[in-house]
Amino acid sequence: MSAPSSSTSPAPGENPPSEQEGLSVDVSLKHAGPTPSQSRFQVDLVAEAAGAKLADTDASPQAAGEKATPTPGKAAEGTEQSAGGEEAKGRFRVVNFVDPSEAGSPPDGVPAEGFQNGDTVMSEGSLHSSTGGQHHYHYDTHTNTYYLRTFGHNTIDAVPNIDFYRQTAAPLGEKLIRPTLSELHDELDKEPFEDGFANGDELTPAEEAAAKEAADSKGVVKFGWVKGVLVRCMLNIWGVMLFIRMSWIVGQAGIVLSCVIVLMATVVTTITGLSTSAIATNGFVRGGGAYYLISRSLGPEFGGSIGLIFAFANAVAVAMYVVGFAETVVELLISVDAVMTDQDNDIRIIGTITIILLLGISVAGMEWEAKAQIFLLVILITAIFNYFIGSFITVESKESKGFFGYKGEIMMENMGPDFRDGETFFSVFAIFFPAATGILAGANISGDLADPQLAIPRGTLLAILITGIVYLGVAISTGSCIVRDATGNDNDTITSQFLNCSEAACKFGYDFSSCKASSCKYGLQNDFQIMSIVSGFGPIITAGIFSATLSSALASLVSAPKVFQALCKDNIYPGLGMFAKGYGKNNEPLRGYILTFCIGLAFILIAKLNVIAPIISNFFLASYALINFSVFHASLANSPGWRPSFKYYNMWVSLAGAVLCCVVMFVINWWAALLTNVIVLALYIYVSYKKPDVNWGSSTQALTYHQALTHSLQLSGVEDHIKNFRPQCLVLTGYPNSRPALLHIVHAFTKNVGLMICGHVRTTSRRPNFKDLAHDQTRYQRWLLKNETKAFYTPVFADDLRQGSQYLMQASGLGRLKPNTLVVGFKNDWREGDMRDVETYINLIHDAFDFQYGTVIIRLKEGLDISHIQGQDDLLSSQEKTSGMKDVIVSIDMSKDSDGDSSKLSSKATTAQNSPAIQKDDDDDVKAPTQPLLKKDKKSPTVPLNVADQRLLEASQQFQKKQGKGTVDVWWLFDDGGLTLLIPYLLTNKKRWKDCKIRVFIGGKINRIDHDRRSMATLLSKFRIDFSDINVLGDINTKPKKENVSAFEELIEPYKLKEDDMEQEAAERLKADEPWRITDNELELYRAKTNRQIRLNELLKEHSSTANLIVMSMPLARKGAVSSALYMSWLDTLSKDLPPILLVRGNHQSVLTFYS
Repeated sequence: MSAPSSSTSPAPGENPPSEQEGLSVDVSLKHAGPTPSQSRFQVDLVAEAAGAKLADTDASPQAAGEKATPTPGKAAEGTEQSAGGEEAKGRFRVVNFVDPSEAGSPPDGVPAEGFQNGDTVMSEGSLHSSTGGQHHYHYDTHTNTYYLRTFGHNTIDAVPNIDFYRQTAAPLGEKLIRPTLSELHDELDKEPFEDGFANGDELTPAEEAAAKEAADSKGVVKFGWVKGVLVRCMLNIWGVMLFIRMSWIVGQAGIVLSCVIVLMATVVTTITGLSTSAIATNGFVRGGGAYYLISRSLGPEFGGSIGLIFAFANAVAVAMYVVGFAETVVELLISVDAVMTDQDNDIRIIGTITIILLLGISVAGMEWEAKAQIFLLVILITAIFNYFIGSFITVESKESKGFFGYKGEIMMENMGPDFRDGETFFSVFAIFFPAATGILAGANISGDLADPQLAIPRGTLLAILITGIVYLGVAISTGSCIVRDATGNDNDTITSQFLNCSEAACKFGYDFSSCKASSCKYGLQNDFQIMSIVSGFGPIITAGIFSATLSSALASLVSAPKVFQALCKDNIYPGLGMFAKGYGKNNEPLRGYILTFCIGLAFILIAKLNVIAPIISNFFLASYALINFSVFHASLANSPGWRPSFKYYNMWVSLAGAVLCCVVMFVINWWAALLTNVIVLALYIYVSYKKPDVNWGSSTQALTYHQALTHSLQLSGVEDHIKNFRPQCLVLTGYPNSRPALLHIVHAFTKNVGLMICGHVRTTSRRPNFKDLAHDQTRYQRWLLKNETKAFYTPVFADDLRQGSQYLMQASGLGRLKPNTLVVGFKNDWREGDMRDVETYINLIHDAFDFQYGTVIIRLKEGLDISHIQGQDDLLSSQEKTSGMKDVIVSIDMSKDSDGDSSKLSSKATTAQNSPAIQKDDDDDVKAPTQPLLKKDKKSPTVPLNVADQRLLEASQQFQKKQGKGTVDVWWLFDDGGLTLLIPYLLTNKKRWKDCKIRVFIGGKINRIDHDRRSMATLLSKFRIDFSDINVLGDINTKPKKENVSAFEELIEPYKLKEDDMEQEAAERLKADEPWRITDNELELYRAKTNRQIRLNELLKEHSSTANLIVMSMPLARKGAVSSALYMSWLDTLSKDLPPILLVRGNHQSVLTFYS
């Protein structure tokens, strides 16, 4: 069976079927013309040949359209002559993300559902697109191809075009869809396959929303690299640290070590800047800054965990900067004796007023925020210049406070460190480093940049360079013109009594030696405001401090909501979706602003940020570490998709940067670093557990593939060893959801142990649809993953089950990861069906032995196949169901389902065929009346199941439940290499089966029972396999009961050849035509073996009727000597009326060993 394409419109001349009510759109109106599939492929070759002539004339598009599509339907009217440029665009199908209400009304007289304008056809089929309900305008590509000629020829084959590679219509231009391979390759009378986006280009809901918003918005404000990145980064990096801590750092560490501190911080930020540039230039960057870069590189687990803490860190940073501003204001108030209440409450009051004003600027829009940033930058640069100018102007009144102008003596004295108050190099470094953490300010608003790929590298790296030079300049400058200690007292000049003074200040007539006994107020070590004293005009430095704090607060207040909005749009954390909504032309995250405001206000009211500050620094550093690691990881994975246009990066330098960031985290504050790592790890585990349904082509995927390929090749170079034997099963399940018991029992002993491939042989009376096969492969693989089944689904097309099984046994697997055991379900209905199917089934088992496969046949007395039961097609996940008709697994029956909900489309269940692993495709799949799914809604009450189906359903789930205390009975009658024993051992190691004990049954002679039991116990103990009991059966060769023999004779009666009752020639001809027939000679020859199977069934019922599972040696039949009917009868007789039974036969190669 095949999944229908979206274009299921009626053929020309037919009435559209009334069953289309079941579709998810109202299709009560008929098409006004041919659908794209018809008009594109019913081409009049004469019209195409005439295209070359028509191209030079003024022929209208309608003329060609009429010739190319001789459809007896209603012709479209009111066509217009389009301009050449419009025709060129119409040459391909264009995806426009538009609001249906704004799409414009169709021409008069044409139904709104399918209107035509020139060569434009919009049908209801186009609404079922893979983009989840948004409109695709399909432009007819055959009727008017002469308007755009490829290399001067009339062909729909397209030349390379950037618009084919876009993911959305919005950010850069219109998305075009290139002609599909089907359109170019399939026969003209064949319906084209309705394709969606190219591999991996499916849009997430977030990307679709972003595309629609951006397409609708006009006049969006976008920033260049100066305003968007350089200004923001410089403002964030030049924090309060520049004016009120840099001089103190020089006092403590000295000029040399201060420069080392600045350079160390700059090295970390530069490496991170290079890594950021590499990621930002490896494809189009959307909004979300650090979160977007990390998540698209390393995947949602890392991105989701770092995104949340990065947004939170930015929100708390707002409070930190605002409190820094408020503290400066309160100090000014204290100096003029204008305190409102007390110091702490004044900070809270001023901080609250400030954050409200900043929120107002942010909410007013990015343009206002950018203007405010420019204004603040001007003040900040003025303040820096003010300091440097002041440092060259020596004023006598400032000398007592430690400022003497640039003097070599002072510079030499301040070269070395002078750590006081318990400070060390690393503690001073920890105080400085937060000043360097503003490098992602530009990247955080990546969605508001005109060209992020150009702006982020240029702006970020230039900002690091400029700010680094200024920090170094300030360090050298302050260390060269200010002494470490000064009293501020003009009377502390040198008198004749102190001629032994050795400090630099002594040479300039001052004696500050009293500062050694008691602390002084001035100098590098004591006065945080010393730069104000040095500067040309002190209040400008104060204004610079205000500017630095407010600009950093404003940048963080904008960054946090933008990053959080991007995180919420990706739906990594369910429940945060409300913050994804944007407002206005710039898609401003107003809800995010309010949340950030509330977090910031809460921490401002605490007013004690000494504990929070190191955590924030560590959060930022964790982001930097992951950005660096992303580049290393992507380079290591060697993915062809990793092609950054920024070339000045190195994977090992990025790795060193990541390690440096981690080291700096612990240097700054070890407990905060541990806390950060714990939070990141917890969020990583949460996101990994939730498994968000996103696929961003991360480097984690690429590296996983790379490692899998490398290890598979390494494995192929090593010979198999008995100790490493694993059952690698090819299970003929058909569709994986049609035989759950088969799937569950094999998964129970292969999970985390061996390979499991769900083989599916599909036969069809028509030409195979390989596109359907490929889509089924993807879909059912997803189903296996969703149901936590560690297996692969491999379908093949074949003429019959045997041929398909041969294909699978020959070709499935990779290198050493190839199946070595074939698992099939027992053919319960073998007597009802065509005996040719039995011949195929038995030959399949013979083929498995020919391929040196072990073979397992699983039998449940209720049966295995549940596909005929209504409501069992629970294959689709909710995401797949809602994405339109393209994802419906099986044939749609529109006559039964009129709810209009595409997620409830009825499906044709897999039909119960004679063969347990075969599925036939009917020619009339779409038209065949099938029953709807069992519904949960009120309109369609559930249909009660009959008793047999109820039992079958219960039996199909029995291996999913925990098996209580019981036994797994192993009837190891013949030595097949140990597979019969290995499978139950692996089963009882699993949690569901651990309460079951293994009982071993072996054949033996009555006079040697004890000896045989001891021998087997010795063997099992050497194999280190636990068992609860060993039973030696001395009566296997006893004759079976007469009634059972009679039942067997009755069973095989219809399949006897009865050659004695006919001519020899007729008998031979019948045997040739029907090779499964049982000859009298054969029956006599294998009488003893037949009796043994009957007797074994009696013993099984006697000893193992209460077992949870029976694992038994499968009887072998010599190929060509035993007919299919007789072998099938043996298997049937042996295993009937028993608990679940596995008939196992290894390939007679040892799979167990007692050697170490």
